[in-house]
Amino acid sequence: MLLMKRKISFQQFTDIDIAVGTVLEVKEFKRAHVPAYRLKVDFGEDLGIKQTSARVTKRYSMSELKGRKVVAVVNFPEKNIAGFMSECLLLGAVGEDGDVALLNVDEPVQNGQRIG
Repeated sequence: MLLMKRKISFQQFTDIDIAVGTVLEVKEFKRAHVPAYRLKVDFGEDLGIKQTSARVTKRYSMSELKGRKVVAVVNFPEKNIAGFMSECLLLGAVGEDGDVALLNVDEPVQNGQRIG
């Protein structure tokens, strides 16, 4: 059963910076407690390249992720995850078993284009 979270204001929503990027590099994340990959994502000239970890190993191989367009929150503070500094958060639908289906961009858009 999906429980609704507390309501936020429109201003709180607009404070979240969500952008489109392209996965440049994917590596195994052997130190992660839950199976994950380490990714480098290109968010264009203004935002640059950011790294993150993603628990998407159930659904995606490393080769399927490389070159894929992804959607991510790009203005969270860096977070240390098992000795790796994550700089953004990929967005996806999370199933009850922890399986993640990444959000998809089905039209050609530039890296760094904002979601709003």
